[in-house]
Amino acid sequence: MKLVILDRDGVINYDSPHFIKSPDEWKPIPGSLEAIALLNQSGFRVALATNQSGIGRGLFDMATLNAIHDKMYRALGQFGGRIDALFYCPHSAEANCSCRKPKSGMIEDIARRFAIDLKTVYSVGDSLRDLQASAALGAQSILVLTGKGTKTLEEGSLPEGTWVCADLSEAVQRIIAHDNS
Repeated sequence: MKLVILDRDGVINYDSPHFIKSPDEWKPIPGSLEAIALLNQSGFRVALATNQSGIGRGLFDMATLNAIHDKMYRALGQFGGRIDALFYCPHSAEANCSCRKPKSGMIEDIARRFAIDLKTVYSVGDSLRDLQASAALGAQSILVLTGKGTKTLEEGSLPEGTWVCADLSEAVQRIIAHDNS
């Protein structure tokens, strides 16, 4: 089985410093939905691993998060794409949980769910914490320059071997090319 783990905000959809708190605020980055569909068509399963501390902060509730994800699923379906599993951390940073990236609890859960060795997995994010959570477990980390990506690149300290791509479309092209080599 082939698996790609994606962060959500800043990778699939535009991010906001004020959180994505409603379906109306969720807007896909151009080309991101088509890129996920291309992964699916190329035989990859896709898992989402997203910190959603807005729940823990009381900015939105589970029904709203589900409505945001329903909008994402419907939009993705228009391109023939799908998300095979969605994992999220609802906790604020102060909760010090094991699932909030940069800790790797969510990534470990994904590995268990798919019974996969993470050394064969690609993980795409726009922040250092996304990359750290996956790279610590051996996944191939990929930084996209959308969302917080450009700032993350400028700040440096990327995990060794991290690929840098303009956006999810470029990352998917590189993943598919690497898989076929």
